[in-house]
Amino acid sequence: MPTNKHKVLVANRGEIAMRIIQACVSLGLDFVCVHTKADAASGHLALAREIGGPDCAYRVSSYHDANEILAVADHSGATAIHPGYGFFAEDFRFARRVAERTRGLVFIGPSWRIIRSLGDKINTKRLARSLSIPTVPGSDRPVYDEMEAEEIAETLFAFQAEQGIANSVVLVKASAGGGGMGIEEIYDIEQFKTVYRRIRNYAKRQFHDEGVLIEQRIFDFNHLEVQIVADRSGKNIVHFGTRNCTIQSTGRQKRVEVAPGFRPQEVAYAFDAAKVLDDIVGYSLAMAREVAYDNVGTWEWIVSPTGQPFLMEVNTRIQVENGVSAAISRIRGQGGVNLIAEQIRMGLGDPMGYDQSDIAFEGVGVEYRVIAEDPANRFTPWVGRIDQFLAPTLPWARLHTHIPMDAPYEIPTEYDPNLALAIIWGKDLAEAKKRGVGYLDELTLSGADGAGQELKSNVRFLRDKTATILQF
Repeated sequence: MPTNKHKVLVANRGEIAMRIIQACVSLGLDFVCVHTKADAASGHLALAREIGGPDCAYRVSSYHDANEILAVADHSGATAIHPGYGFFAEDFRFARRVAERTRGLVFIGPSWRIIRSLGDKINTKRLARSLSIPTVPGSDRPVYDEMEAEEIAETLFAFQAEQGIANSVVLVKASAGGGGMGIEEIYDIEQFKTVYRRIRNYAKRQFHDEGVLIEQRIFDFNHLEVQIVADRSGKNIVHFGTRNCTIQSTGRQKRVEVAPGFRPQEVAYAFDAAKVLDDIVGYSLAMAREVAYDNVGTWEWIVSPTGQPFLMEVNTRIQVENGVSAAISRIRGQGGVNLIAEQIRMGLGDPMGYDQSDIAFEGVGVEYRVIAEDPANRFTPWVGRIDQFLAPTLPWARLHTHIPMDAPYEIPTEYDPNLALAIIWGKDLAEAKKRGVGYLDELTLSGADGAGQELKSNVRFLRDKTATILQF
């Protein structure tokens, strides 16, 4: 089917749904969206109705209900589904169902086999090691033998000693666990047997699998990403640079993203930062080629204080922070790169139409995640009413938000209280930081909760952290 004959179901909410709708419009594609009762006032619903009329939006009980999503697709005549991020974006079972049902649809993301393969962190680690790509030291499979597990732990303590780490830590984890369950830290090899046996018994009791993983605990690292884009052939694969996502909440949730990942022209590092960037890009591309990656994806890395990179995981979806990579990217000298539009276009079968030599980078981009939360209280979400939200309109700034700016808005309790993404561009780091601080200072954000208490947000936290951007 020709690309422009497709109709895309936007299976998400908020700002990412709005960006997908806008990308569809830019490509001349029809679209349909979904919304829940809680999202009746969301900007994505208003935008969809403004562009496509009242019949382009369908109410569902949940964004997590696959049957409802597919029923809307069939009723509306959609031929493709864009999952955005979160919800079904990295669910290979959903992607497989979309593609292989009797009325097959296009899943706009990597093919389900790739999602399944790279979504398995143990498999990803094993694949990386087969390509001599550095990963976090430790086991790449569940370990069931106590003596083998102890030997791995001993090598990790020795490795940390070589790195000059004074207070070594090794993680002992239930391989079948998740969400922080079944994990303990050990600080001395003498502790190992006791902790190993405890975790093994816990894993057997909770998950019916005694497998245990042993990994190095890495502190004081920088969190970097490589943005990969590929077409359906799995042969045309490029990168759109690196990002630094080190500024996070106490719960390791990203709050500030910067492109590129390091800026050695303006910041002094204790290692060859340019080489590190080249290395992680090269490793990411090698792995993408090995699996014939066929859409957008992000290779996530941690970099130690000595400049050693370790692959952490692969996110087989569009990232929240894709816009900050786009802000510094140029294709054949032209700005205005839209990675979501590129994802859709290639996901529907268009060839890439350019190669790495056509892509260049200019300046520095900073993305702020504006969130209703209390940074002083462990970033506790704030729930209430937004009375006023105003942001400056500037040529070097973009704001993505589903919050209406002409009416009060009640933050739904069902979802994260994300309010907006502000993307700032500067010709260099100094200018981007100056512009970022100025932009945040001009934001107007006010409201109150049910008890009349003033709105809490992370704007001050973002402003204060701007000074430390790209510093190690």
